[in-house]
Amino acid sequence: MLDRIAEAVKTSENIAVLPHITADGDALGSSFALALALAGIGKKADVLLEEKVPLIYCFLPGMEFSSVYEEETGPKMRRARHYDLVIALDCGDIERLGTRRKVFDAAEKTVNIDHHQTNTGFAALNLTDTGASATGEIIFELIGHLGQKIGRDAATSLYAAIATDTGGFRYSNTTPHTHEIAAELIRLGVDVADISQRVFDITSYGKVKLMGAAIRNLELLEDGKLAVMAVTNEMIRSSEAREEDSDGIINVARNIRGVEAAAMLRQLDSGEIKVNLRSNNYVDVAAIAARHSGGGHKRAAGFTTAGVLEQVKEAVINELKEAL
Repeated sequence: MLDRIAEAVKTSENIAVLPHITADGDALGSSFALALALAGIGKKADVLLEEKVPLIYCFLPGMEFSSVYEEETGPKMRRARHYDLVIALDCGDIERLGTRRKVFDAAEKTVNIDHHQTNTGFAALNLTDTGASATGEIIFELIGHLGQKIGRDAATSLYAAIATDTGGFRYSNTTPHTHEIAAELIRLGVDVADISQRVFDITSYGKVKLMGAAIRNLELLEDGKLAVMAVTNEMIRSSEAREEDSDGIINVARNIRGVEAAAMLRQLDSGEIKVNLRSNNYVDVAAIAARHSGGGHKRAAGFTTAGVLEQVKEAVINELKEAL
């Protein structure tokens, strides 16, 4: 399949790369690295995003290829460009493309590259490698199939992609091959200390205050095996935090000694509730997310649903209790 995707790239001129909505480090790092590689072989590459790049990832090389997709028509809008090929990255299903599904559906050729076990195979060419720790691993291989050498910039974005999805190489999805790829990227000039500091250490004061507010409403249930927390719009406002500052807070709950499963509910401006799920050893949170049209991995998954915060929270608690 890598060969078939490489051939689709080589026979295309205008290519759009689409990471999933609320793109994380893996989605962005993979997209930017791929765009750099595509430009290196003479292709016109656009990384179309649903939202602005979170501040934490604005240092990633290749960001210059990105823009926030605008639905409005007009000669200056990127949607007016005809794409020979559209590549969806790190998207479990087509709904994760948001408004950019129009771009995907209009393309002559479509590719779906992912590592989530819940991927629905929605493109003409589908490559889902559930053994890969991150989509960045697959893009590393694809760039090789394109006959392109990975430069320091692409290596930096790929390293960030893999590091973020493995929690700094601490999660169970980390494999020997993950470390082999990381070693090669470091040989290419990646500054490990700089990336690690930017991604894992530096935080905003707003996030620190938001984390404190979330910790204050944290509940431990089922004899300490289940941890649940919520982030409301009021908490975001009072903390003077950004939307992206809620990312990663769920790890505080999951990392409590004795906790097997954790959930964080985020109240969105749309009125919907975003649910992040994590587990440590045996609960399959991807199965729970899939029942709500979400997806992810056995130990990290999520979904978005309509409803009242407290009601959704009660339902999530009941499902996690059953899983426990």
